[in-house]
Parts: sequence; C-alpha cells; structure tokens
Amino acid sequence: MSMRIQDKTKEIEKYLAEFSGIIPSDIEEYKKSIKTKAACERYFEKIAEAITDLAFLIIKDKELRQPEDDKQSFDVLAEENIIQKSLAEKLKDLKGMRNIIAHGYGKIDDEIVFHSITEEMEKDVNEFILEIRKI
Repeated sequence: MSMRIQDKTKEIEKYLAEFSGIIPSDIEEYKKSIKTKAACERYFEKIAEAITDLAFLIIKDKELRQPEDDKQSFDVLAEENIIQKSLAEKLKDLKGMRNIIAHGYGKIDDEIVFHSITEEMEKDVNEFILEIRKI
C-alpha cells in the first residue's frame, strides 16, 4: 500500500475520531443546536470527500479503469473485488447524501441526516478502511 493511501486512511480515521466527539446523543439535541448540526454536516462532508479521494488513490495505485464520476469509483473497487458490491452501494449513498448537504438540494431532512451520521456513516467508513487495509 502506498504512503499516500496510508496517509489518507489515517486522515479518515482522524476525522472519524473528531466526529465521534461532537455527535449529539439524540435527534432532539441535534435539531436544536445549529452549531452542532453545522459541525456534523461539515464532518460528514469531509469524511465523504476523503473516502472518495481514497478510492481514486487506490484506482490510480492499482492502475484500474478510470471511473466517469466520484460515485463510480466505488463500483470500480467492487468490480476488482477490493470491496464488496454492497459496501460500494452504501458508500455511493453516503456520497449522495454529502452532495445533498453540500449543495443544499431542497430541504435537508434533519432526521435522515442524523440517522445517516449516527447509524450508517461510521460503520460503513470503518468497513471500507478494513477492506482497504487487506490490499
């Protein structure tokens, strides 16, 4: 594994650790603090960007086919059996949620975002890191 891939993996783990320190314990706490919501959304964005960067670093390192867009990078990793197809789908969903938050498409549903950041994102990103460490 290249040093750049290792560094990016460590960066993601750092973001996850920092993020876990600011996540509120429940949806009501999340909804009532604009600062907490903004911080959580920003970390969500940073982590989503970093895992996409990591996917592209692996694609370049392994000289795999170039994806047409960010989401497709996870499909390329699945096609090459670097990650499971089910994980690729979850990471694509995470990237899609990041785009909704970052670009403000429509009204952001606090409950969906809270569920994503507390129930799915950390688990899926940690699974991604574990799979990457196997290569």
